[in-house]
Amino acid sequence: MHHTTENQQRERVRIHVHDTADDASRALAREIAALIRDRAAAGRPAVLGLATGSTPVRLYRELIRMHREEGLGFGNVVTFNLDEYYGLPRTHAESYWRFMHEQLFDHIDIPPAAIHIPDGTVPRATVFDWCRDYERRIREAGGIDLQILGIGRTGHIGFNEPGSGPDSRTRLVTLDSMTRRDAARDFLGEAGVPRHAITMGVGSILDARRIVLLAWGGAKARVIAEAAEKPPSETLPASFLQQHPDTLFLIDRPAASELTRVKLPWLVGPVGWTPALSRRAVAWLSRHVQKPVLKLLDDDYTEHGMADLLTEQGPAYMLNIRIFNELQHTITGWPGGKPGADDTHRPERAAPHPKRVLVLSPEPSDATHGMGGTLRRLVEQGHQVTIACQTSGNLGVPDDEAATLADFMIELDDAGLRETGPGSGAALARMIKQQLDTKAAFDGDPPALRRFKGVLRREEERAAARACGVPRDRACFLDLPFYEQGRYRQFRTTAADVDALTSLLRKLEPHQIFATGDADDPSSVPALCFDVLRQALARTRDDAWRRDCRVWLYRGPAHDWDIAGIDMAVPMSPMELSAKIHSIRHHKSQRGQQTDETWRQAGHHDQAVARAYDEFGLANYEAIEPFRRWSE
Repeated sequence: MHHTTENQQRERVRIHVHDTADDASRALAREIAALIRDRAAAGRPAVLGLATGSTPVRLYRELIRMHREEGLGFGNVVTFNLDEYYGLPRTHAESYWRFMHEQLFDHIDIPPAAIHIPDGTVPRATVFDWCRDYERRIREAGGIDLQILGIGRTGHIGFNEPGSGPDSRTRLVTLDSMTRRDAARDFLGEAGVPRHAITMGVGSILDARRIVLLAWGGAKARVIAEAAEKPPSETLPASFLQQHPDTLFLIDRPAASELTRVKLPWLVGPVGWTPALSRRAVAWLSRHVQKPVLKLLDDDYTEHGMADLLTEQGPAYMLNIRIFNELQHTITGWPGGKPGADDTHRPERAAPHPKRVLVLSPEPSDATHGMGGTLRRLVEQGHQVTIACQTSGNLGVPDDEAATLADFMIELDDAGLRETGPGSGAALARMIKQQLDTKAAFDGDPPALRRFKGVLRREEERAAARACGVPRDRACFLDLPFYEQGRYRQFRTTAADVDALTSLLRKLEPHQIFATGDADDPSSVPALCFDVLRQALARTRDDAWRRDCRVWLYRGPAHDWDIAGIDMAVPMSPMELSAKIHSIRHHKSQRGQQTDETWRQAGHHDQAVARAYDEFGLANYEAIEPFRRWSE
């Protein structure tokens, strides 16, 4: 066991929780810098094991900053990367060789000969020998001093998928279907994601003298808790890190949200029973013992580590009634407030009515997925609803979808159904087709093609909004510069992004803002868009309209929310749920991009929330869209 305090007693590995991913990355960068300098002073190399993906990007940016501003040299550094997609040439936009050079190596003074990355182009017949040679090179370098890891939702480290044992070595592996789905966005569809990769094995990783695993965002919370608190198992390769004598999990607060000390702190030590914690505890107990809230007994509390709650706030009968009422008061069919009603126990205030409502969608389709049913309710109840897509989403459109639209426009022209000429739509379509036909397999899109794809997503969003009752002229598109000028894993927001959203806020002066992304991976589009909102709200803090504005968070597709943390629950009938799913289907270009949760199982999360409310003994609805109140 590696716990150091009472509340960490269930954790089998050391975990440091930082307020933000930036804080954690700076801490690790300082450790790496100290290692490099100590080894340089001793005339020895510092051997680093490096990871790819969005998780270590902030770390690499900090190391680059330290190189440029603090003189940190990398002349004595030797690196070994964990993995590489098999079959991708180095020039491919998603190859890890290219990723590492763009994100780190091209910006520091590391000798090229000191960089080691698995070769995804090795002929299949020689892969085994190549992998053995990779292990030999690690040994000849003196072994890895510090290995940096990320973690996948399957619990994989490197590309060691479930089934990988602690004695596995560098080898060719087949990628898990969830891993491939998670990478689909980068490859413009799951079909483009390689099926195999070369990866260092779990045993190879465990050979490192020190291991630091990084994880950001709520989507990683569950797998972090399982890897840290459950016994080691091949079904969760990251759990084998418990067997290493010097392993540290370095995570942010959203990624820590499923740890027992955070989610169920009363099970590991004394707590101060705040109203929010009491509600969470009673809701957990209800689900754990499979009883409605009003049927919980004193014995249920005492047998599950909650006797002190009963002593402070019991007996069970009175405590149950209070929590039941609190949960019941979150349910409302009036997400914008019910005019003329007593709003003492309602999530949203009655006045003013109608309200100006701004719904922010990081990419087109996000808002429909998260709150399509609530959008319809708000419109039907007379509120002025504006949907603002913060980015164009053009990076998420596969070439074949753009080609289909261009072919359609050309066919209209050939059939004599469109105007012709150099400025016509048909001329544009032919130019787009030419760009698609001449574009190399791994090239980025030319500006005109990106704009064309953006128009495609705009029309899909307008159709989806219209299906939710939002008029065409109430759907707007900010096309934030950070997205238009960047690509996945390389986005950086600037003041121009905040300017654009601030201008919209001051134009609309909304009474309600609905947004998402507050607990996502900080490198993701939703998280970056939420950070832009946070900065825009800070700028407008003293504006008069802010005194009467509330911010509500809707749930992103990658998250399961603790039911006890919901502040507003908007129920849907079977017909309303069907209408929501119908509106999502207008985003046709995304069918090949979306994971099961966000496309094939659209609405299932909302049904799960409704089942949870039913199990608490509350009303039985078909589906519920959950919201949380956000405060600066």
